[in-house]
Amino acid sequence: MNQQDLIQRFAGKLIVSCQALSGEALHGSDVMAKMAVAAARGGAAGIRANSPVDIAAIREQVDLPIIGLWKCDYPDSEVYITPKYNDVEAVVKAGADIVAMDATLRERPDGEKLEDIVRKVKANYSCLLMADISTLEEGLEAYRLGFDIISTTLSGYTDYSPAIAGPDMELVQELSKQVPIPVFAEGRIYTPEQAAALLQMGAYAVVVGGAITRPQSITERFVDTINESRRSASE
Repeated sequence: MNQQDLIQRFAGKLIVSCQALSGEALHGSDVMAKMAVAAARGGAAGIRANSPVDIAAIREQVDLPIIGLWKCDYPDSEVYITPKYNDVEAVVKAGADIVAMDATLRERPDGEKLEDIVRKVKANYSCLLMADISTLEEGLEAYRLGFDIISTTLSGYTDYSPAIAGPDMELVQELSKQVPIPVFAEGRIYTPEQAAALLQMGAYAVVVGGAITRPQSITERFVDTINESRRSASE
């Protein structure tokens, strides 16, 4: 499948993020592979997955495009979504069709430059690159650097982007107007209605994780809402 055909598979569709970090009850590549199978059966157009081991396990179970990443902590940088070139290579070799990278303007580990990583990946691999960004400025810069897709993944997760309760609809709308490449909406999308609204605002596709594949977070939202309702009733 060529790159354009791959991107077109996502048009107007849902991508499901199947991730669980160490310490979470569902952590483990076998569980994430089952999550991906469930998402595929439910009609997902693609899977977003973290770490080479999870990507490889999911690749064995589902025949859907995989957006791969690797969350890595480095002591000299706040960037943690596929921060270095070697991390990108590991994700590609595990079977990802698209590699998601932190494309914020923050300093990267070991002084690597984002533009150098993009250039090297484009020279050596045929995968697509997705820029996880938090602001309009970062999205425009990612387009300039040659990313194939921009995603609003990190809006609200950098200390200089707006901390809002739901998805950053304004950012999706502005990016969709200003760049000619696909803009994926991601981050705090909790309802099907929000997903549909984001597509109407210009998002090429939507990526949903916590509202589908993270039962601990879903439970916490229910509990918090119930507790707040009880507090309000008793006042």
